[in-house]
Amino acid sequence: MNEDFSLNIEMLCDRIDKLLAQKERVIFAIDGRCGSGKSTLAEALQRKYGCTVIHTDDFFLRPEQRTEGRYAEPGGNMDRERLLSEVLSPLSEGRDTVYRPFDCKTMDFADPVVIIPTPLTVVEGSYSMHPDLAHYYDLSLFLTVEPQIRKERIINRNEKSMADRFFTLWIPMEERYFTAFNIESRCDISLTTDKITFKK
Repeated sequence: MNEDFSLNIEMLCDRIDKLLAQKERVIFAIDGRCGSGKSTLAEALQRKYGCTVIHTDDFFLRPEQRTEGRYAEPGGNMDRERLLSEVLSPLSEGRDTVYRPFDCKTMDFADPVVIIPTPLTVVEGSYSMHPDLAHYYDLSLFLTVEPQIRKERIINRNEKSMADRFFTLWIPMEERYFTAFNIESRCDISLTTDKITFKK
């Protein structure tokens, strides 16, 4: 991380610390563009706070949900209903919960994950700030990245066929969701590698 980005992370942690001092439980959403570092930031927060991290990638649609109508919805390619019922609703009430990560390689559920609420819970991934979910969060962040850097990261971490799917399918779907619901402007914080903006 460059010096400016590290300073921005310190500002973010200060915001989290203030919320934790005021509330028994804080649920924090990290939405934003693919390749922007959402998972990396969530892992850093997990190391610092010992918090629970939920990945929206675990809530891809099941085969029977993958209909033309569902994909036509902005943000429709994530099972937000299951994220809500199995994670956000119980955690917002301080209850233990169990959810089943969906594995796209096997096209089936993986072993159940048991979640015991921690003071801070981070929900990271695209579509986490869908309007059906947004009111469950105490703090939200939109993470973005310069287009060329995003392209390089996607190419470097994926085989060509998978990278091509990002560029032809998943990125356009993300951008349609961001635009349809004004996601960046709805988030409390907007962060890139060189600046951070707080809503007043």
